[in-house]
Amino acid sequence: MFMAWVYILYSTLLDKYYIGHTEMRPEERLKRHVTNHGGFTARAKDWAIVYRREYSTKSEAFAEERRMKNLKSRVMIERMIEKGD
Repeated sequence: MFMAWVYILYSTLLDKYYIGHTEMRPEERLKRHVTNHGGFTARAKDWAIVYRREYSTKSEAFAEERRMKNLKSRVMIERMIEKGD
């Protein structure tokens, strides 16, 4: 069965959230975020998964990632993390 995930990372150092989607397990994706690369998450090495949700297709996960990013609201993101949905 194919699965995809939407995940939120949090960096205490930056006090920032990062929202993404992946076809690999979120823990494996996190390893890539904290290794040397040039993306947004390269600015800190203390990223931790604070939210994850599983989807049956990549397109569903991508659509949810876009929806979450379009919220542009830290308060709404933190409420989603709190509720776990």
